[in-house]
Amino acid sequence: MLDSIVFEQQGMPSASIITDVFMRTGQAMARSWGLKDFKFLAMPHPIANLTDAELDQRARDITPQVVELLLTGQH
Repeated sequence: MLDSIVFEQQGMPSASIITDVFMRTGQAMARSWGLKDFKFLAMPHPIANLTDAELDQRARDITPQVVELLLTGQH
């Protein structure tokens, strides 16, 4: 999250991806950096126990959202 916030503040498009259990944490971090409407993406938790194939599928599933966020930006 912080990397994306800093990149965006420098005018560099970015996309943060977290797992859904960290939604409130992500929102709190964005607010603490003065960006209450900061956009980030979430995928189902957990990911640590997934196989490579399952992780690949999760990545494929979220890719359209990543592309959209990068193209539309934070505004």
